[in-house]
Amino acid sequence: MLSPGDGHCLMAAVASIEGIRQLFVAALRILGVALVYYAGASIGTLKGVVRAEGTAISPLWPPTGIAVAALLLLGIGVWPGITLGTLFTLVTQAPLTVASLGIMAGNTLAPVCSYLLLRRVGFRIELDRLRDGMALVFLGALTGMLISATVGAGLQQLGGRLPDGFWPAWLAWWTGDAMGVLVVTPFLLLVCRVRPPLRIHRWPEATALVVAAAVITPVAVTRTLTLIFLFFPVLIWAALRFQLAGSAPYALLVSVIAIFEAGERHGAFAEHSLVERLVSLQLLNGSVALTSLLLAATVAEQKNIRLGLQQACDELAAVVERLAPAQMPVLPPRDGDNSGT
Repeated sequence: MLSPGDGHCLMAAVASIEGIRQLFVAALRILGVALVYYAGASIGTLKGVVRAEGTAISPLWPPTGIAVAALLLLGIGVWPGITLGTLFTLVTQAPLTVASLGIMAGNTLAPVCSYLLLRRVGFRIELDRLRDGMALVFLGALTGMLISATVGAGLQQLGGRLPDGFWPAWLAWWTGDAMGVLVVTPFLLLVCRVRPPLRIHRWPEATALVVAAAVITPVAVTRTLTLIFLFFPVLIWAALRFQLAGSAPYALLVSVIAIFEAGERHGAFAEHSLVERLVSLQLLNGSVALTSLLLAATVAEQKNIRLGLQQACDELAAVVERLAPAQMPVLPPRDGDNSGT
């Protein structure tokens, strides 16, 4: 039999092991966020529209979307992973300087600020309400990413590393960070909710949608500016019929193709200056993201309201059926009831 002292020691040992396990899990989460952040940065620097010394400022910066999604899914405790991922990215681009520390701080503070703003307004990761889509657009993307763009472009300008000037770099930085949140975050939130086996009851329609997207999107983006919005019917189709599961992947596809075309100065972005390409990309990606998020969220919200009303009606019908008096059986007349006087 264990003495009370032995019992306390055993409980302390178990608590210590549990604490070590929690620290190990937290460290793995932080390291995982850092590695995914670095992988997203490696993709984002492939097509930098604005070039600085040792850096490429892309109009779609996936790490910001990854950072906001990680905070929403895993909590505020993974913020060191964002800093570590930024450090990995900067080390591979150029030697570290004092400005690098400021960029690391700005790239960490921006998604953390976005996360806190979203939590403040009761954001739900299902993105099944219009208010959630509006919050992600105006608080998570456009407001929060002002921090990273201002700090990053300002430090690069002070260091004399922006050959095209401050405002084109700031616009590209802010656009890239904001579009990363608008395009990548919904996609990651969707992917993390998917559970096998997948059950799609409209396979023929889904196949037709994929074929239409594969045919129309390259034609719209790689041709003249007059055809640039030809893919919007496909995007609306995806949002109306499949909500975020259809619109989020397609919005990401459109943005990636548009950025590659702008980087090569082909298609609709040919013969345009840097600022014109940046503004066009911002308007295009912003329109795509807004349509994808808000339309999908509105449809999902209306669907949930309809299902809620149907459930309420079914429950009310069941209650009425239980409370209604049972139908009394009709008894045959007794002898003598119909006898004459």
